[in-house]
Amino acid sequence: MGISIASILFLMFIIPILFPGTISEQVKIFANQHLAGKLDYRKTHLTFFRHFPSLTVSVDDFLLKGSKPFQQDTLLAAREVAVGINLKNLIFDQQVKIDEIYVTDAYGNVFVNSKGEANYNVYVSKPSKKPKDTTGSGTSIKLDLIKLKNWNITYRDHAARVLVDAKGLNYTGRGGLSEDIFDLETDLDINKLDFSLNRIYYAKQKTLHADLITRINTNALTFVLRKNELRINDLPLKFTGFLSILKDGYNLDVKAASEKTTIRDMISVLPPQYLDWAKDTKIEGNSDLFFNLKGRFSEQKNLKPRLKARLLVRDGFVSNRKAPVPMNHLNMDLNVDLPSLDTNQLAIDLKNLGFDLGPNNSFKAVVKTKGLNEMQVNANIKGAVDLQTLDQALGLKDIDFRGLLDTNIKANGIFSLDKKLFPKTNGYLNLKNGWLKTKYYPNPIQNINIVANIINTDGTFKSLGVKLNPFRFDFEGNPVFVNADLQNFEDVLYKVQAKGVLNVGRIYRVFAKKGFDVSGLIMADLFLNGRQSYATTGQYSKLNNKGNLILKNIKATTEFLPKSFFIKEGNFRFENEKMWFSKFFATYGKSDFSLNGYLLNTINYFIERRGTLHGKFNLNSNYVLIDEFMALKNGDNSKKSIEVEYAKVENPKSSGVVIIPKNLDVSLQTNIRKVEFKGLALNHLKGQASVDKGQVYLKNTSFDIIGSKMNIDARYQDESPLTANYDVALKVLDFDVQRAYKEIDMVREMATAAKNVKGIVSIDYKLKGDFDRNMTPIYPSLEGGGIVNLRDVEVKNLKMLSAVGDNIGAKAFNNPDMKGVNIETHIKNNLIHVDKFTFRVSILRPSISGTTSFNGLLDLRVRIGILPGGLIGFPIVVTGTHEHPKIKIFSKKGQGILDAAYNRKLNKVIRQERRAEKKTKRQQRKEKEAQEERAKNAEKQINKDLKEK
Repeated sequence: MGISIASILFLMFIIPILFPGTISEQVKIFANQHLAGKLDYRKTHLTFFRHFPSLTVSVDDFLLKGSKPFQQDTLLAAREVAVGINLKNLIFDQQVKIDEIYVTDAYGNVFVNSKGEANYNVYVSKPSKKPKDTTGSGTSIKLDLIKLKNWNITYRDHAARVLVDAKGLNYTGRGGLSEDIFDLETDLDINKLDFSLNRIYYAKQKTLHADLITRINTNALTFVLRKNELRINDLPLKFTGFLSILKDGYNLDVKAASEKTTIRDMISVLPPQYLDWAKDTKIEGNSDLFFNLKGRFSEQKNLKPRLKARLLVRDGFVSNRKAPVPMNHLNMDLNVDLPSLDTNQLAIDLKNLGFDLGPNNSFKAVVKTKGLNEMQVNANIKGAVDLQTLDQALGLKDIDFRGLLDTNIKANGIFSLDKKLFPKTNGYLNLKNGWLKTKYYPNPIQNINIVANIINTDGTFKSLGVKLNPFRFDFEGNPVFVNADLQNFEDVLYKVQAKGVLNVGRIYRVFAKKGFDVSGLIMADLFLNGRQSYATTGQYSKLNNKGNLILKNIKATTEFLPKSFFIKEGNFRFENEKMWFSKFFATYGKSDFSLNGYLLNTINYFIERRGTLHGKFNLNSNYVLIDEFMALKNGDNSKKSIEVEYAKVENPKSSGVVIIPKNLDVSLQTNIRKVEFKGLALNHLKGQASVDKGQVYLKNTSFDIIGSKMNIDARYQDESPLTANYDVALKVLDFDVQRAYKEIDMVREMATAAKNVKGIVSIDYKLKGDFDRNMTPIYPSLEGGGIVNLRDVEVKNLKMLSAVGDNIGAKAFNNPDMKGVNIETHIKNNLIHVDKFTFRVSILRPSISGTTSFNGLLDLRVRIGILPGGLIGFPIVVTGTHEHPKIKIFSKKGQGILDAAYNRKLNKVIRQERRAEKKTKRQQRKEKEAQEERAKNAEKQINKDLKEK
């Protein structure tokens, strides 16, 4: 026995020494052949002792990057990645067969972007055209064991809007993983699991244990759930069904059930902040949960599975030790049906929800709905509850509420804002002597009284009536009350009175919502009386809206801006149809705003779902920094839209574009001392601006730029957080060319020849184009044209002209006379078409026309006119590039430039411009004429669009 043990130990030491080169070399070759992502590691080991008794190749500090387009992002980082080697094949066949995988202390980052591109496609299978080698030479994988220890893994799928974040994951999988069909035995533990869909968390910091047997068909990529037992915190779940991976998504039919469990087990899956409450509360009763997800998911075909769920609670009992009366007879039967995961088809059937708190304290609800935009509703809610008794029965620690709540509401019919339908309804909700206090603030909100009545007799908006009389409360010694009477929601007849002082900062502290910083005061004294149509039809004399609303130091956010607006002071006066801004000062980052004017349609805006605010203002500002408004910039706003949030994750180094509100129709007379955009300063901006349906227009607007005055008409519209488009017509007098070349990026890109030009020019130009994800112009998208007047300039050592001069022996081309010359150009698809212009070079009269590109390609025709008056001349062709021009004297045959191809829907350059193949003069002339015609038409269209607005 001793000899045997010694021999085994000797072999365990000697084998890694005998075969390290074979193993390391073959594993390295295998990785290079089959991994598309970049692989890096610090050190390798060959040993029996790390994962005894397996012989393993271990890699320390393993790092694997993702597949395209995520080559720079980490897919997997681990302290150790080890593969087990089949000892028999190694010793007798000199072959490396991998049958085990171990990964320890790892971080996994699995990501699918909004386009459906995934970072995990790093394994590349390269089937050989040769017959299969039956001898089994080389390195291969035939897995029997996968063991993952202490993993933190995040799965983010922006296409499906899914987030899974697992911390402390330990996984063991056994089975013939290399077989076409095999059973995988899984043992899984997760310390903390988060799961969200559409940014709604359905699991937060849950523990999970899974004991699974899954039959896997690798040919069809199908997973059949045979034995699948999960435990989420204390809640057991059993799964059956299958999952098939398809080319464009997946197909699944998964059923889950948690039967004959207790209410306490069910409560264990609640968010963590509620679990401490459950520990000190007596909870009894039974519950069942059923869940089914069935169907196909394909982002390309817009297919999604159907979700069904049912929750049953029976004979529930909840009581705190201090409660005089427990919550008894808690029963619930809730059914949810979500076809195609489409909330517009959501069906909720709450067949029963009820409990009682002793005599005269009971609550019952039956609610059935189907649809969302057009919702079928059948509801019966009735209850009379002493809130203090309910609070004590539940044993709530962080909140204390009191008051007598009485409600009785019945509704049956269809709710649709578009069709102006409302269920037949009769009901009320009364709260008397309400009182609310939390641990976050020492003083309560008290004397809360609400009497609300709702009635609808025929199922239309016309018969709908809502009364709120009164709604009042006291906070910090300040009483606040609101009375409202609303009738006929087809054409709302309203009578609303509101009065009081609300300290928003202290109200915020009552609820202690983390992640927000709210402060300030709202003071209201309003009386609003009228009918919705009085404003829309111009019957302003029938309106009786009056009063004042004052805001001080209020923080406001919008989901499309990275930072918060701070309203330092806002005095609003209501006067019939108008809401006047008599005094309004606000800041946004470094920018400041002062507004005076009015809004129309404010009542309709709050009544209608798609209401639009109309208004007219004078806007004054000392400084506006446009960069701060770009959607993907960093800021304090944590409530961004999901589109902005995903765009930021997928483009972390991008600024995005400025997003314009879609529900504004406002004109602004602007007077801004300084506007700054990406380092470019515009001073004394004055003119007419307007915001309409998500577009910004500038008309008859002027500003100073690099010492010159520019007049501009323009339009701007965002398309997404990453793209935007614009039209602009501009005129500039007395423009310093050298200063423009040094200070304006667009001048350097569009007019590279300006580097060799000194003096003053004037510009009259029209352009349209797109902005990219950093709000930089996409040059192949530019279309338009105009005239540049060289009023007083010097052109020295321009390479193209110097090359012409060298070839004809005229050094004067190094310093031509171009004063007063007009150069007309047209731009389309990254090409600049130059109309014929003439200038002086000593006694010569050269003229130039042709095509150049933003990337420097040249295809120009030069005619050198000689005395008398340039009537006699000879042709020259200039090709090559701006830096390396090629000259052909006595030639009219150039080499055309094929224009770029740009897709405006995708905001993407499909093809760069390039040299054309050799063609006849006639073919070249036709192509050039067609390109110029398209460019001129684009310029005319820009002018037409701007004039129409």
